[in-house]
Amino acid sequence: QVQLVESGGGLVQPGGSLRLSCAASTSRFSIYAMGWYRQTPGKQRELVATIASGASGGSRNYAGSVKGRFTITRDNAKQKVYLQMSSLKPEDTAVYYCNANRWDYTYWGQGTQGTVSS
Repeated sequence: QVQLVESGGGLVQPGGSLRLSCAASTSRFSIYAMGWYRQTPGKQRELVATIASGASGGSRNYAGSVKGRFTITRDNAKQKVYLQMSSLKPEDTAVYYCNANRWDYTYWGQGTQGTVSS
């Protein structure tokens, strides 16, 4: 069992930035592909960004709506994954969830709210 704890959400004005963090409770953190997803009321959870397992500079994938504005990184030594969000728009407002995945095993954090509003 892997526990994931997100932090870093909050309220920011349009055009601003937020940095989300996710701490994992496993010493085998590097074997998990990690991702960020988001969800708004009445909508399905959607992929934001993923980063492959292995080295910290592994392959990354982004949703088209955030490409060029968001960056996912991981620090295997600290067992953390980050989402740097810049040029934020009101439509980025959502609960952001951290995900760890390996084969048939997937784990979710409790989510952190990010709100973009003036």
